[in-house]
Amino acid sequence: MSRAWLLLVAALSFAGVARGDDLLQVWAQARAADPALRNAEALSSAQEAAARAARAALLPQWSLEHDDWRDTGGRRGHTATSSFSQSLVDLAALREWDANRSEASAEAARLVAAEQAARRRVAEAYFGLLSAQAQLATARANEDAFDRQVKEAESRFAAGLSAQVEVDQSRAYRELARSGTLASELALDDAREALVQLTGVQAPPLRPLRSDLAAMALAESSDAWAARALQVNPSLRALQLDLQASEQRIAGARAGHLPTLSLGIDTTRQRGDGVTLFDASRTPTQILLRLSVPLFAGGATSAAVDRAGFQREAAREQLEAGRRAVLREVRAEHLAVGQGATQLASAQRAVDAAERALAATRTGLTLGTRSTTDLLLAIQILASAQNAQTQARHRHVLALLALNAAAGSLDDATLAAVNVLLAP
Repeated sequence: MSRAWLLLVAALSFAGVARGDDLLQVWAQARAADPALRNAEALSSAQEAAARAARAALLPQWSLEHDDWRDTGGRRGHTATSSFSQSLVDLAALREWDANRSEASAEAARLVAAEQAARRRVAEAYFGLLSAQAQLATARANEDAFDRQVKEAESRFAAGLSAQVEVDQSRAYRELARSGTLASELALDDAREALVQLTGVQAPPLRPLRSDLAAMALAESSDAWAARALQVNPSLRALQLDLQASEQRIAGARAGHLPTLSLGIDTTRQRGDGVTLFDASRTPTQILLRLSVPLFAGGATSAAVDRAGFQREAAREQLEAGRRAVLREVRAEHLAVGQGATQLASAQRAVDAAERALAATRTGLTLGTRSTTDLLLAIQILASAQNAQTQARHRHVLALLALNAAAGSLDDATLAAVNVLLAP
């Protein structure tokens, strides 16, 4: 976690802010139920098993074989054979094991990346639901304001103080506002389902961000964050290990031209009425050194080397593409954090101005210098400004989390730091 986050947590804890668990509880539910995370864990475990299977070719092999037989004279017998072998020199199998171990490490890194991506999805779904709730509240406030305006227009028309066109215009605005409310309700339902998709359970009431949340500046430059990302980003680490595995597979494919050497111990035992007494009393054992020299395989070995080479080139290009994507994301999210601070300040000024305008309009309505329409418009503007401020807070926090995710440092401590920012 960055120094800025640590300072933030320390400051808020010192101030006595109550620690909330809502975001952490949602993350705990998602960690146990998110299918994408379960899939990454299964893939990592599968590759670990593949590495163990590749190592088996270098370990002792032992087999037992039993044959029942009968000759033309009707005599019967059986033969039991024990075969033990141990590879002594097999560079192809050794490089295959190396490649599988590298791929297992790559999958482990991808699991770490999947956990960080899951934390980011949880935060996005959490604050996405809060944003949808705020948007719906604004839409309903607008609809209520226009509904009051319709009633005022109808009263003025009934008293002969206005024309029918004023009533029709007010009704049109109200119906448009109603459409916005319906759209916000659909968005809220979808936001709830997004959280259910991660946790598998219905979303409980969520605690919002503190209303006095201040902008959080970054002490380090985007270049410093980019350098950290190149070092610790788990997705990049996985791509680097993929490249390493592809190079090891090239070495393994080239080793297909080399001899192999193994030690073998074979023991045979015969019993039955068709076996002579001399043979039945013997258990011959052979100790062998087997040297296998590949001479010609129809071009399969050369083709395997070519294939491994092309796969290495593909892995190298994927690593370069991943590196560029990470750098772009880090710089973009670093800029978003900085802009978020500016947006928060602007949103706060808009709310302050809207509150002053509403207070002045209420006073003007009492004095007769302002109309009810002016009051309703001022209420709408304040609701929109408050909603914009809420959305700016959410975007600012999510940009910080996205920056940590791009740098490869979105851990549980970072989520805990965000959890402190929730209202008691």
